[in-house]
Amino acid sequence: MTPADLAELLRGTAAKVLAERGLDVSVLPETLTVERPRNPEHGDYATNVAMQVAKKVGTNPRELAGWLAEALTAAAGIDSADIAGPGFLNIRLAADAQGAIVAKILEEGAAFGSGHTLDGKKINLEFVSANPTGPIHLGGTRWAAVGDALGRILSTQGAAVTREYYFNDHGAQIDRFSRSLIAAAKGEPAPEDGYAGAYIADIATQVQQQRPDVLELPAGEQQEVFRAIGVDLMFAHIKRTLHEFGVDFDVYFHENSLFESGAVEKAVETLKDSGNLFQEDGAWWLKSTDFGDDKDRVVIKSDGNAAYIAGDIAYFQDKRSRGFDLCIYMLGADHHGYIGRLKAAAAAFGDDPDTVEVLIGQMVNLVRDGVAVKMSKRAGTVITLDDLVEAIGVDASRYAMIRSSVDSSIDIDLELWTSTGNENPVYYVQYAHARLSAIARNAADLGVAVTDPDFSLLVTEQEGDLIRTLGEYPRVVTSAANLREPHRIARYLEELAGAYHRFYGACRILPQGDEEIGPLHIARLALCDASRQVLSNGLALLGVSAPEQM
Repeated sequence: MTPADLAELLRGTAAKVLAERGLDVSVLPETLTVERPRNPEHGDYATNVAMQVAKKVGTNPRELAGWLAEALTAAAGIDSADIAGPGFLNIRLAADAQGAIVAKILEEGAAFGSGHTLDGKKINLEFVSANPTGPIHLGGTRWAAVGDALGRILSTQGAAVTREYYFNDHGAQIDRFSRSLIAAAKGEPAPEDGYAGAYIADIATQVQQQRPDVLELPAGEQQEVFRAIGVDLMFAHIKRTLHEFGVDFDVYFHENSLFESGAVEKAVETLKDSGNLFQEDGAWWLKSTDFGDDKDRVVIKSDGNAAYIAGDIAYFQDKRSRGFDLCIYMLGADHHGYIGRLKAAAAAFGDDPDTVEVLIGQMVNLVRDGVAVKMSKRAGTVITLDDLVEAIGVDASRYAMIRSSVDSSIDIDLELWTSTGNENPVYYVQYAHARLSAIARNAADLGVAVTDPDFSLLVTEQEGDLIRTLGEYPRVVTSAANLREPHRIARYLEELAGAYHRFYGACRILPQGDEEIGPLHIARLALCDASRQVLSNGLALLGVSAPEQM
């Protein structure tokens, strides 16, 4: 019986109890809260439903809890239900009911943890979207890991997710990039507002290899060649780096296409016609304060050129025209202003602002012995995704980026994430999976098959704790999807690994010496198989490997 199953049983029982006493059943919440107590001595699960409902139906919480306890104790799968404090209910499941969680995991396999909360939802998930003027830095690396994991998690809940990279190939930064390449090709210092780093010289050399005559061209043509070829080379590097990091996109959307197709101009005219743009000091402004933004935003500058938000507005319209119900933008720490302006732009078009969702990620630092590390080989002072992977590997890099809430800055300790001990979170989780895989191999070598396990035999504290932890997985995945918080999966996996390691230390799984295989061995092997499955499922959502040997 999973927590969701128990919550359903609890609601049905509460409805029956209230109806039998002529009380209002409609006050019951659609879903009742069932949680694991901090102290396992209090029971397997606890609920405060009596305290939530009693006042609404005109009774005492402890009295209502007593009625519920009596009814629950008579229900199949419930060992006991006791009243605590002002009206809490502490519930213990029968051993075979707990074991049903294990059976469910073994039956569903890789699908265990999937749900239906986002069925039919079409989501555009835009992340990374780094300018093609340099390698992916640590901030982009964080979004690559978190965004990819979030896409996987949303998909488990039935959403149709399109991963999209917004390719910023329009604007002043591209001009600075091409001028930097020209300077490098001529052996000159980078422009004051340009880009430095060994990668600039590398790309400049590759441009010259493709166009040996490039420096003989007139200045305008010269810059266009360096811009076109240089951006393609830089973006090819970015794509390759992300692919090696386990991140691929469904759509690479070119910002420049919005200007070439006339989409920006059309969006601006639509806003003018609606009266949501006004002219002042020669510029056109969006009345974004009318829609909750902290200030009005310039859309067309006084020189007639489009401001950056003009492209954003047209891009949002394009996403909606492709049928997306929800547009999630994952942006860096310096983009807080985008929340208000993008929602305001949606509202100005007469759209629902809630179709826009902006997630802001905080900074990432590398440290060794508590001191910030400057280690880039290719990008001047910028630490890149390639640098991080070279230092600690793909799995550790992804896990380290995902396991903390994006609302908080993180320090990645290089020594911690390269260590092979329990203090390294990804090693701790992966080692649990590897240990479980070894048990499965050993069982196969002994000719032991998991058939018809008797889960009522799993009665120790460590077995119960592991089973209940396994049962939490679907709820954790649903929460991670609904709250857009992939770190919940990582933290859960560490909790599960801990529960498994404690079980392994306390319960002998395979027979020793001349001991014959018995029903308890089979039941524990089934529990191990279920644990390995859930660890594998969770690691897959993070894009982290589940090794069978370490």
